[in-house]
Amino acid sequence: MSIVIARETPTTPDVAQLIHDLQSYLEQFYPPESQHGFSVEMLVTQQVDFFVARINGVAAGCCGIKFYEYDGGFGEIKRMYVAPTFRGHGLGKQLLQVVEAHARQQGVTKLRLETGIHQTEALALYTWFGFGQIPPFGEYTDDPLSLCYEKNLDV
Repeated sequence: MSIVIARETPTTPDVAQLIHDLQSYLEQFYPPESQHGFSVEMLVTQQVDFFVARINGVAAGCCGIKFYEYDGGFGEIKRMYVAPTFRGHGLGKQLLQVVEAHARQQGVTKLRLETGIHQTEALALYTWFGFGQIPPFGEYTDDPLSLCYEKNLDV
């Protein structure tokens, strides 16, 4: 099994399908006001650096990072997803490692993210990876279905 993680555009059909699948999955659990994910178009227009994990050439997972200068500067994890058929191979950890390394190269000293309370696997991954829960940041507000996390990086 060949796993390759590289920076890609989210506009290719197979990657756009991953993002569509993630959105469809989240819509089962959260009302529109609790959904904060970027569309493919927003990923491009908001200049999100986007990474795709491929197994034997097939798009299996993705993760983006958007950089902000306010509040001391940070990178926000966006559209983290591994397709169900590819889970169990450590792709989530590998994607986070690649994105964290990319953030460090940009001189970023902290990562942040927002996720839903029903994403138990994601919550476990983020905790394992060193993220701690924080109050809502940026455009996020108190939402009983939403949690925010942060990880300080030793740059």
